[in-house]
Amino acid sequence: MRIAIPFFEGMIFQHFGHAKHFKIYEVENRQVLMELIVEPEESGHQAVAELLKSLDVRAVICGNIGEDAMRALNDAGILFYGGVTGHADDAISDLIKGALAYDPDIRCTQHDDCDCGGDCSSCAGDCGHCG
Repeated sequence: MRIAIPFFEGMIFQHFGHAKHFKIYEVENRQVLMELIVEPEESGHQAVAELLKSLDVRAVICGNIGEDAMRALNDAGILFYGGVTGHADDAISDLIKGALAYDPDIRCTQHDDCDCGGDCSSCAGDCGHCG
């Protein structure tokens, strides 16, 4: 099974829609067999969901995620675990162990007051206005 995590400098990137990198893990028999980093060529929730689907990703572990991204992942048949923070590798390990702490009700809201102006690539998603 392939699982993707939007990430920045090893950490789970906290704004799915602005992730510039995804780390993809091939997991079988509770072991990580392979790791691959991909950079989406196109932006947008639908384009990212289609890319992940083309790479046979079956699940996404992420921080904050909005309704459009959820819909795109659902349409692509990709499960998602939102509201996760910390190191990407730790999240995969926790998922494999059945101990991943996630929030099934996570919803990213607009962050109009944020100094990043909605572009979380400038603040690594830590603006505090998502969630």
